Amino acid sequence: MKKTIWLGALLLSAAVMHGQESRQDVSVSAIGIFAPQVNGNSAQLNTNSTTGFLASYRYMLTPRSALELNYSFAQYTDIFRTSFYPNGLRIHARQQELTGAYVYNMNFRRINPFLEAGVGGFILTPIRDFQTQTLDTKQNTNIGALFGAGVAYELSPSYDIRVQYRGFLLKSPNFGIDNFKTNRYEIISMPTVGVAYHF
Repeated sequence: MKKTIWLGALLLSAAVMHGQESRQDVSVSAIGIFAPQVNGNSAQLNTNSTTGFLASYRYMLTPRSALELNYSFAQYTDIFRTSFYPNGLRIHARQQELTGAYVYNMNFRRINPFLEAGVGGFILTPIRDFQTQTLDTKQNTNIGALFGAGVAYELSPSYDIRVQYRGFLLKSPNFGIDNFKTNRYEIISMPTVGVAYHF
């Protein structure tokens, strides 16, 4: 009888501990946006560097594997140069990222490096204000590939600080204007730093 009671107590303890294990987290990060100069098809695209924010949700499948959903937001100015616009034509744009990724984690006490790869979309919407020099623009939704690497430093069982590099490969936008088509791909670099909460 005593053995049965002890066995039941051990199983109950294991179930409680498993129930308390953090399998999910949410994070909020500040991001930088850095895009290269893109040249092609007699057009040139330059993008002003800026900052934005990133919100992420992760669900741990195993201690090393997780699935992640991301949303990021930023605003910047794209400058297109063509033979018709040698001095450049400005388009003030709003960037929104919606991506899903697989995350591979490694654990070294409080330091947890990770790698991620996924797919998703960049929604680039022209803002019709004084910074946009043409009204002929249209929204671009570009599908691309997300990749990155970073490290999380555990402050407590519930919180950690995350620093990472994120890159997004996509076809450069033209905002619906044929003269602005470069027919080239670019990698937008998005270094991030933020805080995650585990629950």
